[in-house]
Amino acid sequence: MTWTKRLSSARVYVGALIILVWGLGPFYWMAVTAFRDPAFTFDNTPWPTHLTLTNFQNAFDTSRGNNFGRALTNSIIIGAATTVIALLIGTMAAYALARMQFRGKRLVAGLILSASMFPVVVLVTPLFQLFTNIGWIGHYQAMIVPNISFALPMTVYILASFFAELPWELEEAARIDGASRFQAFRLVMLPLAAPAVFTTAILAFIAAVNEYLLARLLSTDATEPVTVAIARFSGNDPHVAPYAAIMAAGTIVTIPLVIMVLLFQRRIISGLTAGGVKS
Repeated sequence: MTWTKRLSSARVYVGALIILVWGLGPFYWMAVTAFRDPAFTFDNTPWPTHLTLTNFQNAFDTSRGNNFGRALTNSIIIGAATTVIALLIGTMAAYALARMQFRGKRLVAGLILSASMFPVVVLVTPLFQLFTNIGWIGHYQAMIVPNISFALPMTVYILASFFAELPWELEEAARIDGASRFQAFRLVMLPLAAPAVFTTAILAFIAAVNEYLLARLLSTDATEPVTVAIARFSGNDPHVAPYAAIMAAGTIVTIPLVIMVLLFQRRIISGLTAGGVKS
């Protein structure tokens, strides 16, 4: 191997290492703090010291007004509902944009894409007023409906590019055999799009679980997700934030997502890149 190739390989590994440290560094420090005795919360030792599970017990302790367990359940309900509805609507919309010809197709695609660029902060006041008028404040639908509107553009964008690259012959063969367009979509095209659908489901669920701004204003104690519950954690001293318990709660929320992405990284990558290269 020449020095040029070695230098090129070294650049790749160094770049990957920098990205890895940059991305996982905060998570590592959060986990270290979560397992560290609260008395040593601000200890800057870079490796785990004074290990304890007290912080995780404090995270689930309801005596101080925190209800992290209920917030976890709320996040799962909101995330699951958002993901399922976004996929049901998004897969059909993406299929229509990719495989059907109709008037205004480009306009519809442009409007869907532009919706993903709309700043969330602009929607806070009108949504709060609207949901107050119809009595939705404090109910799950007040957070699920906006999350669906945020997840749909991403769903359509990913799946439309994937459907567009699937061979037309497969759909035509199904139609010749007597299948309707919907049957061809459901029985032929949708199974082939499983990697992209799986990828979109993971990304939509993570986005719904991570949403904070709207959830902070549209939820109550009974329906608040983990992002809101963690932000308002209280400890023994009302003037001091329980940083160790907050880190423990953040670790509990983050670890399942990290494990899920690591286990299904091949499906995620294949789903994101499948529609990007023509065969």
